[in-house]
Amino acid sequence: MVRLYNARTKQYQDLPKVKRTDEEWQEILTPEQFRISRNAGTEAAFTGKYHDFHGIGIYQCICCGTDLFSSEAKFESGTGWPSFTAPVAKENVVHKVDQSYGMVRTEVLCARCDAHLGHVFDDGPPPTHQRYCMNSASLNFIPVL
Repeated sequence: MVRLYNARTKQYQDLPKVKRTDEEWQEILTPEQFRISRNAGTEAAFTGKYHDFHGIGIYQCICCGTDLFSSEAKFESGTGWPSFTAPVAKENVVHKVDQSYGMVRTEVLCARCDAHLGHVFDDGPPPTHQRYCMNSASLNFIPVL
C-alpha cells in the first residue's frame, strides 16, 4: 500500500501498488507511452502534447491515474517539455538517482506504479527552485470543472 494525495478531493488515500507485466502494460498503453513510462525513454523536445498546453487542472500518471502535478505549478521553462515547480504532494512521486548517458540526474517516478515521468533539476523558479521536467507521454490531463 502507498499513501497518496488526491488533489481533487484534497485527501490522502491508502492505495495498493500497481504491478503489471510488460505484456499487460503494452495492452493498455500506446507504444510511445510504453517506451517512455515503462522503459525510461524521453520524448523529443517540443513534440509532447503538454509542452505548450495551458489548461487548468491536474496532470495524472498515464499508467495508473495518480495525481502528480497541478497546472498551478506549471511554468514555461523553454526546454520543450512540460515543467512544474513541485508535485501535488511529495508522497505521489519517488526520486531515484539516474546515472545513464554519462551524467548524474534525479529521475522522477510515480509512487504508485513506478512509471518513469522525467527528471527534476535545481534550476527552476521560486519558491522551490526546482524544475520537474516531465514527458507528456507519461501524463494525462484532467481539467478542473
